[in-house]
Amino acid sequence: MKELKIYSSEYIMNTLMKPIEYCVDGLISQGLFILAGAPKVGKSWLALDMCLSIAKGEKVLGKATSCGHAVYLSLEDSLIRLQNRLYELTDDPSDNLHFAIMAESISNGLPEQIEYCRKRFDDLKIVFIDTLQMVRNESESSYGSDYKELSVLKALADKLGIAIVLVHHTRKCSDSDPFNMISGSTGLSGCVDGSMVLIESKRGSRKAKLHCVGRDIENQEINVVFENSRWKVSDDIKNVKPDYFSFAVHDFMVTQKTFKGSATQLAEKLSALLYKEVFSNRVKKDLIQHAYDLQDYGVAFESKRSNGQRIIILNYDPKSDSSDGRNL
Repeated sequence: MKELKIYSSEYIMNTLMKPIEYCVDGLISQGLFILAGAPKVGKSWLALDMCLSIAKGEKVLGKATSCGHAVYLSLEDSLIRLQNRLYELTDDPSDNLHFAIMAESISNGLPEQIEYCRKRFDDLKIVFIDTLQMVRNESESSYGSDYKELSVLKALADKLGIAIVLVHHTRKCSDSDPFNMISGSTGLSGCVDGSMVLIESKRGSRKAKLHCVGRDIENQEINVVFENSRWKVSDDIKNVKPDYFSFAVHDFMVTQKTFKGSATQLAEKLSALLYKEVFSNRVKKDLIQHAYDLQDYGVAFESKRSNGQRIIILNYDPKSDSSDGRNL
């Protein structure tokens, strides 16, 4: 019997872990996703726009993107159709955007083809597969078969640290829960890290709602309208309050160099810098969750017990500071 590997809550809560990275802020993270919609609703236009935006590092649906390579497997299109669509979206080709119109199936070489893309492009961020049906092997659709087939791509996305998005169809029948409209069994939704379902308010109206749900994203409904070959947000885009925690810690450490004390003591120092209250019961959590940002700013974090109390230790290394010691 293989021993079960167990992690203590102490380890989970105090180990510095690499944060989740997003290709599209708050919408698509590393992992496996489904983008579903009715035939000809315009989901391929949205997929192409997302790829192009990521390749150029531009916003899509009002959300910031992480710039890098994008690969679009447009398996139901010809090169001339792709050319025409690209010219509708941009006048300038991007070195970060690549296409294929043929690919192997999931069980017959597709994972190896995607791995090759990852080796070829070091900063590969996302692969769109349009459509899922073109790379499937299973003819039957049961929870077990759907989950098993997609779990191969799920494991691949996690292994390579990229996002894989499967463009898929919805059923003809409507449902109060839009995610129940994804064609196939619930094994598809159960396996993926997130689902996006594009539903027009009225067929041909070019007004729709993008329903989004996922493990690492907030449930959201985005009202969109199709204009000039793009889906655009028709709602007022909410302003997200900027997160200045890493900046405050950095600026404090530039002058302090080292810190050793309680969470309460550190919270008082940071509150003075930010001109707002920093709560002592959140300081360690924020340090853990911003650890990678802080390392980039030359700040190393450690937490340990001393005489029954939790002590926070911070050290600043100017040579590792990407800001060259400037206040942020």
